[in-house]
Amino acid sequence: MDSTKNKPSLQLQRKDFFLVMKERISNESSFSEFLLLEFSSIRELQILHFFMFLLLYLSTVFGNLLIISAVAFDHHLHTPMYFFLMNLAIQDLGAVSVTIPKSIVNSLMNTRSISYTGCVAQVLFLIFFLASDISLLTVMAYDRYVAICNPLQYEMVMNRTACKQMVAGVWVAGIFNAVMHTSATFATPFCSNIVNQFFCEIPKILPLACSNLYLLEIGALVVSVTVVSWCFVFIVVTYVHIFTAVLKIPSVQGRKKAFSTCIPHLVVFSVFCFTAWFAYLRPPSKTPSDLDFALTVMYSLVPPLFNPIIYSMRNKEIKNALSKLLGLRQSSLVISSKIVLKRYN
Repeated sequence: MDSTKNKPSLQLQRKDFFLVMKERISNESSFSEFLLLEFSSIRELQILHFFMFLLLYLSTVFGNLLIISAVAFDHHLHTPMYFFLMNLAIQDLGAVSVTIPKSIVNSLMNTRSISYTGCVAQVLFLIFFLASDISLLTVMAYDRYVAICNPLQYEMVMNRTACKQMVAGVWVAGIFNAVMHTSATFATPFCSNIVNQFFCEIPKILPLACSNLYLLEIGALVVSVTVVSWCFVFIVVTYVHIFTAVLKIPSVQGRKKAFSTCIPHLVVFSVFCFTAWFAYLRPPSKTPSDLDFALTVMYSLVPPLFNPIIYSMRNKEIKNALSKLLGLRQSSLVISSKIVLKRYN
């Protein structure tokens, strides 16, 4: 008799418990903003961070704009390789502009906040540019493979229409990945709004989840890692064939030219992939660490900063285009002519 009388009360208690928990979760997850990582509570160090990140950001923007301008205005660079390189510079410019300016403004204004919409936008656009980067680097490896291993078929295979279709596919793949990861990440309610990173990064958002819906994003990450691993294997196999073909080139000058177009691409892809893998595949942590910060800087800031340097240092055509663009060649000719005239006078 007692047990039967207690059943309705137990059901009511359970129902009340779930209602309370649901209300609690809805209240806790109704954040209008997130709080990003604060580099220091000392105002002088905040200003130092502001100037450091501002300098890095301006250097990155300047370098990538130079690459874009050089390819756009020099007709000698209107080839598939430089068309892909220009798109890579655009993607790098977009990726760094998604995260760094907000961190710079926060340091200057002595605040940590970012709106909920701003956080969603950061995740969406960052994943869009990062996914597009990986796809484009894979396409660039294929371009180098055709150019070196099948040079007679290069113009037919890598024609203008094919290049545009490849780049369009790269951007579409980036949009698909961005929507998938963003919707899976923000489908769950959050019990905290403290993000232990200087921008809204998925590995730092997932530990804030109140429910098991974050497993959707874990599944999306598994899918993305599988695709990136396939891209990595494809690039490695491609470069094995490329280096085999390059070593068979009889002239030393020809081998140097081939290596100068391949090695920068391989370095950029390796740094980007390995640091991003470590950042996204490490177990989620609710506490900030120096390693997390270093890995995030490595994949989000270092490649966009050094890509223009790496490609321009080992590529004579880019150097010549930049010289024309900046007027360095003309100024050097004027100076040398003045020196010659002085000698004869």
